[in-house]
Amino acid sequence: MQQQEFAKPMLREGALDGKVILITGGGTGLGKAMGKYFSELGAKVLIASRKSDVLEKTALEISAATKNEVFPVQCDVSDYKQVEELLKKSLDKFGRVDGLVNNAAGNFISPTERLSNKAFDAVINIVLKGTYNCTLAFGKHWIEKQQKATVLNIVTTYSWTGSAFVVPSAAAKAGVLAITRSLAVEWAKYGIRFNAIAPGLFPTKGAWDRLLPGDLKNNFDLKKKVPLNRVGEHQELSNLAAYLISDFSAFINGEVVTIDGGEWLNGAGQFNILQAIKNEQWDEIERMVRSVKGS
Repeated sequence: MQQQEFAKPMLREGALDGKVILITGGGTGLGKAMGKYFSELGAKVLIASRKSDVLEKTALEISAATKNEVFPVQCDVSDYKQVEELLKKSLDKFGRVDGLVNNAAGNFISPTERLSNKAFDAVINIVLKGTYNCTLAFGKHWIEKQQKATVLNIVTTYSWTGSAFVVPSAAAKAGVLAITRSLAVEWAKYGIRFNAIAPGLFPTKGAWDRLLPGDLKNNFDLKKKVPLNRVGEHQELSNLAAYLISDFSAFINGEVVTIDGGEWLNGAGQFNILQAIKNEQWDEIERMVRSVKGS
């Protein structure tokens, strides 16, 4: 079967030669896809997350495919001291970091009244606190060293629309969007650019199992909400990310690029359709979510 054009690499070979790029949440899913493509384009890539075994496996896998070094660093981005150590390890390894992709995320569906404050904290700490921890630590270093750099934040379309049943994520991502636009202006004088990507439906096993556990993936065909009637390919998002983290996008600053096939225009809030779920069904969903989390 012939590969679709949109699923092919976009930038020329060596487009990221000499760049050192850190991706949080880089061990799986979209973070892994971006890391692989950046490495293919010549970048030295660092990937960070809390799971060292997953990171090490991914780093070896990408390195074997691209022949470029990928450096895994265990780090809980919600802990500023660990982020400072991440910065130190990055500098010890490669001497510099040119780009930061704030991709680490956490999310699950639930009626808000069923959430505990700890559930809220779990998402806010990873998404919002993790983003500003990394941005602050690396940004202070860049400013002190008078080094130009690029930050790419991964947000979502409900950052500006909001969405039922994912309130912690919506609140956190809205904060990340505000950080992106605010620092794009404030830190431009230091040569530090900020942009964001708002992906639509790009299925990854981990995220999909948490959001729609069990047979729910079959009961809710979310691609029907997309005017293009399909979900995104990981390479499509990686192409966009590589462009925005590269010097080819040097005059793009403070922008949020939506890549969702027109979904949010077709109906704001990815999970508003879940209004159809009855209270008894939420009990079953909660049991399935807990079983997935425990696996």
